[in-house]
Amino acid sequence: MPLLGFDCSATMTADEKRRFAGRVTELYADHMETGTDHVAVVLRERSESELSIGRAGSDEPCLVLDAEIRSGREFEAKRAFALAVMEFANEIWAIPDPNMKVVFTEHAGENMMGVDRVGSEWSKDENN
Repeated sequence: MPLLGFDCSATMTADEKRRFAGRVTELYADHMETGTDHVAVVLRERSESELSIGRAGSDEPCLVLDAEIRSGREFEAKRAFALAVMEFANEIWAIPDPNMKVVFTEHAGENMMGVDRVGSEWSKDENN
């Protein structure tokens, strides 16, 4: 189960949050070659004083993605996903490119679980 946790200082409507979460889920599935039913997206709206990236202006919105994923994805897939997410965040909330960061943390599949399942190791042949 990937856990995609976003902290963002842009003002977000409920509809924008739903649209963003849906699109991020699709992007993850496409770039990481997996299904969508196990992707978790968390959006936390932060005030300007709660989120800072050194080069961002004090009145500019910022976005940070902490992507907790299973080990095994190639760098190119992670980079393509990160760029696609940042492009969409810029489109929907006009967040300047320098004001966005993505950090991937990789875990063994068994360290990611829900009530109904324990994750397995990722392989290119899976669909979920």
